[in-house]
Amino acid sequence: MKLIDKYILKKFLGAFVFTVLIIVSVILVIDVTEKTDKFVKAGVSTGEILSYYLDFIPWIANFITPLTTFIATVFITAQMAGRTEIVAILSSGVSFRRMLLPYFIGASAIATLSFVLTGWIIPNSNKSRLAFEIEHLKSKFYYNERNIHLQVAPNTYLYMRSYNNQSNVGYNFTLERVEGTQLKEKLSANRISWDNNKEKWKLTTWKTLSIDSALETLDKGKEMDTTLAIHPSEFENNYRNYDGMTIDELNGEIDKLTLRGASNVEIYQVEKYTRFTSPFAILILTFMGVIVSSKKTRGGAGFQIALGFLLSFLFIIFFILSKSIAEAGNMHPMLGVWIPNIVFGGISLLMYKYVPR
Repeated sequence: MKLIDKYILKKFLGAFVFTVLIIVSVILVIDVTEKTDKFVKAGVSTGEILSYYLDFIPWIANFITPLTTFIATVFITAQMAGRTEIVAILSSGVSFRRMLLPYFIGASAIATLSFVLTGWIIPNSNKSRLAFEIEHLKSKFYYNERNIHLQVAPNTYLYMRSYNNQSNVGYNFTLERVEGTQLKEKLSANRISWDNNKEKWKLTTWKTLSIDSALETLDKGKEMDTTLAIHPSEFENNYRNYDGMTIDELNGEIDKLTLRGASNVEIYQVEKYTRFTSPFAILILTFMGVIVSSKKTRGGAGFQIALGFLLSFLFIIFFILSKSIAEAGNMHPMLGVWIPNIVFGGISLLMYKYVPR
């Protein structure tokens, strides 16, 4: 690595860290201001608040990484252009493409770290952050769905008329095992309730119908403990629970929801694909940032920095719009999260070819 590479890389990473600290500090002040009243009403201790923000800061810092990388790129490149440093670099025989190398080394390091953090590390800290928000900042959750239909295993279907998540009690329960078009077994109960001590479901006034060819067997009783392929946690508040899932856990949740034919599986698929596309967004925005800010202007770096902010916010708006469409099921989740990268990657290549530098 040449001296000029080390110089650019050091400035780039330094600007990135500085940008992250500034933006996270602003977000933190705004967030604390908005939530102070809720903290007071909930009677949350100072220690709990500090613990919450120790989980919140890494999450928000990683979340805005593509934006902060872009801003850092524009800032240091415009600064170098204003000091005629880029002209000197290019005049020394270094091509513009070669000058991009330290930027991409830095961006690749940031992208790799971000991917590891968002894939496996931050989700674990998000579990406690989300639990804190549900307990202290959100309204009490009541599961109000009726006529619940779930496929809990291949050829096995569950039905409940209603479920009370405060007492963990379900009513008019039925579990059917079907092979082809034939009903093979049917378990029904007037009421099911969760036993925390046994970690099992208690069935009240139950009966089981088993069908083997032409032979039918009926068993019934007043109470029975059993294990079912559902858990009370599935009926609790699932507010942004995908933030608390590692990539492996997301894959498991997607498989489970797909099996059950759930209507919200797209949300988890979008989250999964977003974690893979975010590192590429960092690289694309770094490339675009160098292009838009590498030319020296008479008015100084102000215009280039403003242009950088405009482009970054256009990317964010485009990403949010595309993501919302995919989550609503109107676009394939993978396509929905990749479109912003494809579009802005194409724009970057056009700018690289036609914009004077």
